[in-house]
Amino acid sequence: MRLFTDKLKPSRGFAHTFYVLYNILLPVLVYVLVGAQFVPVAVALVLLSKWRMLAVRPRFWIANIRANAIDIIIGLSTVALMDGTDVGLTRLAYVIGWGVWLVFMKPRTDLLSVSMQALIGEVVGLTAIFSAWDHLSLLVLVVAVGFICFFSAHHFFYGFDEEHMRLLAYVWAYFGAALTWILGHWLIYYYHIVAQPTLILAAMSFGIATLYYLDHVDRLSKPIRRQIIFILMTVMLVILVFSDWGDKIV
Repeated sequence: MRLFTDKLKPSRGFAHTFYVLYNILLPVLVYVLVGAQFVPVAVALVLLSKWRMLAVRPRFWIANIRANAIDIIIGLSTVALMDGTDVGLTRLAYVIGWGVWLVFMKPRTDLLSVSMQALIGEVVGLTAIFSAWDHLSLLVLVVAVGFICFFSAHHFFYGFDEEHMRLLAYVWAYFGAALTWILGHWLIYYYHIVAQPTLILAAMSFGIATLYYLDHVDRLSKPIRRQIIFILMTVMLVILVFSDWGDKIV
């Protein structure tokens, strides 16, 4: 998977050192800004860090935005998660996690890493969106989840050069939005952190993506497929049966 932005990621020498230092400095600056309650400035800094997406002819902008969507989702989600807590160590953990993503995970372009990038982006994005539920209407929440699911699925299938990746991404976006519309009327949170739609979508994404990946690399045998489907169905059953469906946080 080679994107336009890959050309802007030096792999050696001074340029590589500068690139690494830049990706370390960005989370630190955002951490300071959020701690000083300059959240809009932190959001602007995250968006400005992606200025290279638009440093090309306008006809390439949409493609570059799709290619960088997961990175943008994780950056903005980190800001939202840091702003949602007053615990300094928790904020520091978010910053460290973001730094690891920028330095080690984001530059990787092998098939497995691209697949993991899509899953990480979806989970982090959904976690951040549902953590801000008190400030969002159900309609905004549904639309936001739809966008996150679309870009995550598109990122995943792009790595496989899937012929129908846009259609599949739209289908997954619709499913995520519809699930959010249904469950958003009585949101359930586990340990006050993970919302039920996030858990369901993450479990289904992992199971379906694993099946697709193994099939693509010719490692999907019938016993393995049955095991994955059985585990996925068991997880879904546990979530649905043992959840307290009252209108409260669990």
